[in-house]
Parts: sequence; structure tokens; C-alpha cells
Amino acid sequence: MGVPKRKTSKARRDKRRANHALAMPALARCSQCSELRLAHRACPNCGYYKGRLVLELEEE
Repeated sequence: MGVPKRKTSKARRDKRRANHALAMPALARCSQCSELRLAHRACPNCGYYKGRLVLELEEE
């Protein structure tokens, strides 16, 4: 089994972990109601995707 010959320094270890942060989700504006929504998904506010109605939402 492979065993490290030398201790990994804190700086080297932390440099490797620098890319582990979570990224913000890609948000896009709805073309119908201009609300923010997740990219490539139907708008939860109005139910439109790419200019056509894909979700029938109940009015409260």
C-alpha cells in the first residue's frame, strides 16, 4: 500500500481544498414575468418555458 514519505504541509493541503467551495446556481430571468428562475427549467411563478406555457398553475 502506498504511504507518503513526507508530511503534507497545511499550505499544500489547503491549496488543494481551495476549489471545494459550493457554486451559486445559475439564475436566469423569465421572459414572461421577469422573475428569477433556475436556468433550463420552467418558471415556478408563471409556468412558462421558452415562451410557451408548460405548467398549469392554480391561482390563489
